[in-house]
Amino acid sequence: MDLRIGKRRAIVAGASAGLGFSSAMALAREGVELFISARGGDRLNAAADEIRRETQARVSAVVADHSTRQGREALLKACPEPDILVITCSPPKMTDDYREIIEEDWYGTVASTLVGPIELMRASVEGMVARRWGRIVNIATVAAKYPSEFRLLSGPTRSALVNYTVALSKRVAKDNVALNNLLPGLHSTLGLENTLRDLADRNGSSYEAEEQKLLVRFNIPAKRLADPDHFGAFCAMLCSEHASSMVGQNLVIDGGLVHGMF
Repeated sequence: MDLRIGKRRAIVAGASAGLGFSSAMALAREGVELFISARGGDRLNAAADEIRRETQARVSAVVADHSTRQGREALLKACPEPDILVITCSPPKMTDDYREIIEEDWYGTVASTLVGPIELMRASVEGMVARRWGRIVNIATVAAKYPSEFRLLSGPTRSALVNYTVALSKRVAKDNVALNNLLPGLHSTLGLENTLRDLADRNGSSYEAEEQKLLVRFNIPAKRLADPDHFGAFCAMLCSEHASSMVGQNLVIDGGLVHGMF
């Protein structure tokens, strides 16, 4: 299926690994010119090289922390007029007990998962409106809709982010600018795989045993971790020409974890 976004320009903030990387790869396969960012240069440059090898797309790597004003300025200097903006970040630490969270934890989380994305959207959306074409996708978390003590540092700020995004989407929909959110559950990203391996070493068990415990703990009906490449394909679809009437939606991709019709 041709998503009709070849030669569009996209910023993917937080693309050196995980679901950001998968989304960037999916866009590159559609012929999109990419400007990808992350805080760590080595991993970011390796990700850019891999995308170029796989897709022959044009990829610029921008070492930048979009939770900071300086990081956002560097990213937007590299691509001042993106047609597509995809935003994610390394997930905040997981917490088994709300008492583990201290005041300072919130400041970093708010900057990376709420203020940074809002400011990137605010800086990009007016140009999209003027050109009468634009797509913005926030990669948030299912915890924005399905609160969990395990994801307390992630869910509340992402709930605020999706609230802002949906409100803004109504303002710009008439100008063919579509804003939406993806709410992922547990995916077999390298980060989660490393966490499960560490748990296996610590508990004297196996990777498979720790994965099964995780699936049981969260009672995931699909009985498996989700595939990051499949997630990337959904992200690319929301960035496509065909998504013009997808306005302010919060699409859950979680293997059935959330028990609700809407």
